[in-house]
Amino acid sequence: MFKKIALISSLFYVTHVFADPIVVDGAVPNEMTKQAILAKLRAVYGNDQVVDKIQIRPVSAPNGWSDSVTRVITPDLKKVTQGKLSVRGTQVDLIGKMGVQTEIQPTTLLFQSLVQPPYRFNSQITVNAAEQSVIDNALKNRIIEFESGKAVLTVTGTQILDEMVAALNKVQGKNVKIIGHTDSQGDPAKNQSLSLQRAEAVKQYLIAKSIAATRLTTEGLGSVKPVADNTTEEGRKKNRRIEFDVL
Repeated sequence: MFKKIALISSLFYVTHVFADPIVVDGAVPNEMTKQAILAKLRAVYGNDQVVDKIQIRPVSAPNGWSDSVTRVITPDLKKVTQGKLSVRGTQVDLIGKMGVQTEIQPTTLLFQSLVQPPYRFNSQITVNAAEQSVIDNALKNRIIEFESGKAVLTVTGTQILDEMVAALNKVQGKNVKIIGHTDSQGDPAKNQSLSLQRAEAVKQYLIAKSIAATRLTTEGLGSVKPVADNTTEEGRKKNRRIEFDVL
């Protein structure tokens, strides 16, 4: 999560390294502005993760500065690691890394929609390539298999996960999101639930292999992000997959 936030008049920083607390630093013109920013941060990250070092000083800021700052403090900031969000006057900048290349554009577009004129937005988000490549190379485009319609790993599935344990140990200090996917057959709601259950099954297997539970999160996307044609059996097999995103 974001590690540090600095506010100096019309200057606002947010930087983060996963698993570190948020440190809010800098100067704001009044108590109302300070509390508005702290409230938004605590709503996103939790009270225990926010360290308040904000000072109140007679500084100036553009009209609507407080609203513009709080608008960009959203849970989507958690997707960006080793990052910094800054607001300098009417210029908003977001830099950092993401685990998956395909997530960069939608995240950038989201923040662009949050930044309203006369504020301007610039993004420099790159893929967290080194650690992600270790995980991708271990998976080798193989499918972690489950029993049909269930969240029960097959023998082949556990064998692949045993190899993934070694890869996860190579990226110590990095957290990993386990994402479950299904094909498009059946009820979409049930597919989403099954994809999450399968991601959880993988998580529990890895925990049993001494991967720290605090490093692992899960998400189930059902059939919304296919990588192959769902009209063929081969395509559906490719879509029933588990992905690992380094955070």
